[in-house]
Amino acid sequence: MRYKNIIFDLDGTLLNTSEGIKDAVRFTIKKMGYRNLEDNEIDSFIGPPIQNSLINHFGCTTEEAQRGANVFREYYKNVSLMKASPYKGIYELMAFITGNNMNAAVATYKREDYALKLLNAFKFNNYCKVMHGADNNNQMTKSDIIKICVDELGGKVDESLYIGDTDGDLKGATECGMEFVGVTYGFGFKPGNKYDFTTVDSCSELLKFLTD
Repeated sequence: MRYKNIIFDLDGTLLNTSEGIKDAVRFTIKKMGYRNLEDNEIDSFIGPPIQNSLINHFGCTTEEAQRGANVFREYYKNVSLMKASPYKGIYELMAFITGNNMNAAVATYKREDYALKLLNAFKFNNYCKVMHGADNNNQMTKSDIIKICVDELGGKVDESLYIGDTDGDLKGATECGMEFVGVTYGFGFKPGNKYDFTTVDSCSELLKFLTD
């Protein structure tokens, strides 16, 4: 096999978490007294830190964005976190990885306590040796989280592959000097578009990529 470590993003790569995230965004907007957003604007909240999205859409201050983030997180944690579903073929892919002497791991920008609760609920802890997310104040970058995973797996960057669905995932992998594969079934990259990196349209295509 070409790789020792296969490190995954979470939202849009392992699980479709869009329903829960958008539910919490709509609640936050209403609670904070902001204007209603179109569906495509709500979609843009999936991936980036909630504070950034609130500032971009509503021009609020950093302090107000943090208050909004607290509203979002409380609702998401208590009401909509489990509104998620695994992508078709993802468990077969995980079983292949762990069955062929590779390490599976997760490096996500979702807050770590939420990420672990989701990953454990959907049994990804049965496959992944290492799972890490963002700190509560978003001080770490995506590349910081990826590097932590590589270090804990005991491997090297050039033996590792990062898999994600957004430009933020690509940026994190690039900053680590790591090879990247983009999935087009998630929230960012789109099937049919041309990219200057490898993309796959399904988990079965991702499995084929790892076996070629």
